[in-house]
Parts: sequence; structure tokens; C-alpha cells
Amino acid sequence: MKPMQVITAAVAAVLAGPLSAQTAADGVAPEVATGLSEYFPGLSEQGLAALESKNAGESVVANDWMVAAANPLAVDAGADVLRNGGTAADAMVAVQAVLGLVEPQSSGLGGGAFLVWYDAESGELTTLDGRETAPLSVTPTMFQDADGEPLQFFDAVVGGLSVGTPGTPRLMEEAHRRWGQANWQSLFDDAITHAEDGFVVSERLASSIANGAERLGRFEATADYFLPGGTPLAAGTTLVNADYADVLRQIAEGGADAFYEGRIAADIVSVVQNAEGNPGLLSMDDFAHYAVIERPAVCMEYRDADVCGMGPPSSGALTVGQILGVASQFDLAALGPDNVESWRIIGDASRLAFADRGRYMADSDFVPMPTSGLLNPAYLTERAGLIEGTENALEEVSAGSPPWDHAMLLSDDQSIELPSTSHISIVDSYGNALSMTTTIENAFGSRLFVNGFLLNNELTDFSFRTHSNGVPIANRIEPGKRPRSSMSPTIVMQDGSPTLVIGSPGGSRIIGYVSQTIIAHLDWGMDIQEAIAMPHLVNRFGTYDVEDGTAATDFVAPLTELGFEVNPRDLNSGLHAIVVGDTLIGGADPRREGIALGE
Repeated sequence: MKPMQVITAAVAAVLAGPLSAQTAADGVAPEVATGLSEYFPGLSEQGLAALESKNAGESVVANDWMVAAANPLAVDAGADVLRNGGTAADAMVAVQAVLGLVEPQSSGLGGGAFLVWYDAESGELTTLDGRETAPLSVTPTMFQDADGEPLQFFDAVVGGLSVGTPGTPRLMEEAHRRWGQANWQSLFDDAITHAEDGFVVSERLASSIANGAERLGRFEATADYFLPGGTPLAAGTTLVNADYADVLRQIAEGGADAFYEGRIAADIVSVVQNAEGNPGLLSMDDFAHYAVIERPAVCMEYRDADVCGMGPPSSGALTVGQILGVASQFDLAALGPDNVESWRIIGDASRLAFADRGRYMADSDFVPMPTSGLLNPAYLTERAGLIEGTENALEEVSAGSPPWDHAMLLSDDQSIELPSTSHISIVDSYGNALSMTTTIENAFGSRLFVNGFLLNNELTDFSFRTHSNGVPIANRIEPGKRPRSSMSPTIVMQDGSPTLVIGSPGGSRIIGYVSQTIIAHLDWGMDIQEAIAMPHLVNRFGTYDVEDGTAATDFVAPLTELGFEVNPRDLNSGLHAIVVGDTLIGGADPRREGIALGE
């Protein structure tokens, strides 16, 4: 077997090719993998240098501040803010505003986000929940047909039925209110300029549009923007979005209230409720009641660090924590990345964690959860014993019985979560650190386009079934509830200070991408760019996905011999990470077009 290799620039070029005809194990094609792009005219010299470093497979090093995100134009906007003395919260607002324009298929004003924040002055770590909420008028069976059977996934996604109350604008404002110091209005300048003067459509956006053209063509406003004249936008096309610029100006002048009150909210409600063929339930009351929630960070000790992230309604920190908690019972450092035993341990640790995720994890404001019990050391040692007791893949995996002070019978979840999201990592010159994962759920969300931006399809992250064999499912839909997510914005802490800021898009595979990169960096001593570019091996529900076209496929036969079902396929992560120490060291995923930039 060849040694496990990182993805070099040559392999990145392979990944930059057209979408494979192979479909995902769940029957849905993965999000397009496009790698690097040449379509960023106007990018700063620093941004161009960062692109060159990424192309060479090198990390970016800085002394003062750093930002890593999914599009170079968005990174440039954040860098301008940091260069002028802004905080990580200020820079996030600028980055997100540009991402919603240049990467609309992944995140934007019509979606939601989770944010993890380390405050250098207080030394405290906290999280903000900007997840979308279910309309107050939803019913338990809204994603079921007349016979009580779940709708086909895309029958539920495309249109108004899937749209939850957006959270991103309110989250941007709340983060700025707490931790920002730059002028709020100035943070939208770059995005407004790009929207009014036009930006050049990148290969990634063009490929995504071409791949999703059929569903994008269903609604007139969406088709007019992405498929002018019936033809998908081509890479290199200059695209103007005056409506988006107008919305940003309103938010810049009136704060998030300009989005949640008045014309913008009314336009969204009208589009949702009148979506042809699949109207939704979102109302002005839902906008009036929406609030960002501060929640305590969820942390798991791993080696000599604490891996901290977002708790419920995200399953990210708990499931990453469980994987690492089980893996910590084994000497992965000694085994190394080339040993199939490492991947047996990681794969079955993930399967065990996902079994608990499917049984217990949901919005804890609505469903009692054994949050502390799931990370209880004794419980994780017990779960690790299942792996230690065999040399092969576990034949059966089921949810365990974590310590819990609230007895409740729950059935396993049956929701689908597809990969279209974005991640932002920032460290500012004051020592603050921000990790934020932001999304509209599926690529292009609900496909409803209003005032220059897309609306989410986040409600399809709920289980379409409410019960199984008479037993309730924790992640069932309820009025005002937030759907469970796999977004895993993470800050790794050592001795009370951040040492790694990381996260990724990728649907429920986010959890595996983040866990593997942390293991590669902490256990296998990989430089952060090397750890990010390392070929992926991800196991969630039994099938071991290995990244096609990379050295990960060397493990197909060994893993199969151990009893795993193995599936080579595209695995399109979008990891962005910053190592914090004497210097700042950043990395960006070669599978997408983002960069890390710092000074």
C-alpha cells in the first residue's frame, strides 16, 4: 500500500474537473468540486499571493491577523477590515456580505449560521445560534403526503414549504453589537461595490449553476438571474446585482431591523407563500419573533487540548466530541495515517457517534437531551470498548445509553442533510478568534430568489417523519423549533487560549471532515494545509466514503477486508483553518476556491 498522500496541486486540478456522474450513497449527487479558479479580477496583491501559496500546497503565515473563507473577494473584504483595526466580528460581517453575492449557492442573507467566539479580553468562549426557525404555523405532518408517507426530498425542498425564518442578518448584527468596533455601515462597502459594478462569475459558481439548472429554472426570478435567456451563467461573465446592493444599503443604514421589518420581510413572505406548486408558511410574525440565542460552548478534552464548538441545535460539537472521545482511547499517533487500523478506529467511532446523534440530538429548547452524558468519559470508554473488542468493523451499531437525568424514549432520526454551506475562520490583531459556519442548506436552497438573494430550505433538515413505530423522533418539526444541523464551527483551546480555529461545509460529512483534520494535525503532526488537503475517509451510517481520485482509494481493499462497505466518491469539503501560536498559520481547502490571508 502506498503511503497516505496529501492532495497536491496536480490532484487539485483533477478535483477541479466536472462533476462526476457517480451519485452519492444517499442517491443525491454531491455538490460540485471545482478547486481553484482564475476568475477573480481586482483581487489584491496579497490575495493573489495567497492563491499562489494554496496552489503550491503551502500554508499562509502571518503575525498580526488572518482570515480564511470560501471566496478570495470575500477574504479581501475581511482583510481590509482587519488591516484597518477592525475585530474578527467586524471582518465577519464584511466577509458574509460578499459571500452572499459571489457564492450565493452556499450562504447568504436568506440563511442561518452558528458562530463560536473567543474573547481575548475576558478569556471566555461562547457561541451564538443564528439557526433558522420553523414557522409558527407548521404542522407535524407538513412533509408527509396524504397517506402519511414522507415526501420525496426535492419535492419538499424546491419552493416555499422548506423555508425557515432566516437568522444570518440578525446574527451579523448581534456579533457586531457585542464584539465589533468598526463603523457598521462601512462593513458593507465592498459587497455593495461588487454588486453594483459587477463581479466575475467564478468556475465554482458557474459549475454549480449548470449542475442545478433544471431546478433553478422553476421560478421566474431565479431563472432570470442564474439562467439569463435560458442559458446558465458562464465562468468569466460579469454579473451585476443591484437588488442585493439595495438590500445591503438598507441593512447598513437601518440595521437588521431593516431586514426583519417592513418591505424586505414582506417580500420574502410573499414569495414563500405564493411559490407556485409548493407554497410555504413563513409569516411576518415569524420575522417579528426571531432572535439570536447565546449558548454555552460544548467542549471535549482531546489529548492536551479542549475541542470546543456549537451545541444543540447543532449536532456538530457533540458528534465531533464523541468521535474524538472514543478515538482518544487509542494511540492514533503511533498507528499513523497509513495504517488501516487508524481508519477502523475512526470509522467505527464515527458510526457510534452518528447512532447517538440520530437518536438523541435536536433543538434542546424543545427536546430534553443528554448533552453532558453524551460526552461523559466513562460512557465514551464504554463505547470505545466495542471497537477494542474486535479486529474487524463492527457488525452492528446502535445508539448507546448515556447518563441522563431525564428518561425519555426516542426513535432514530430519518432526516437528510445535503452539502452546501460555507465556513469562515478569523483571528484579529487583538487576539479574538471567530469560527462561523453559514448556510442556506442545499445548493441554492429553496431556489426562491427575492431582492437579489436566495432563501434557505432549512426546514428539510427536520425529520420528515414525526414518529417511528409509535415512538417520537427528537428532530421532528415543531412551531418555532430550529432544525438539527451538522455544522461544526470549532475552536481548539490549550491552556485557556485558542490554538486552532476550524470548520467546514459538507452536510453531515462536516463532522468527519473536521474530526479527521483535527486528528491529522494533533496526532499525526501535519501542517494545517497538509491536514486540510489530506484525502478524506468518512463513515457516518455504515458505508465508508473514500475520496475518489486520491490515495484514500488505497484503503478500499483493506477496509473491505475488515468488513466495511466502501464507496469511492467525490468528497467536497471546504475546510478553512488558522493555527494560533507565536505566528498565525492558515490553510484553505484545495477542493474549493477559498484562501487564507494575513499580515
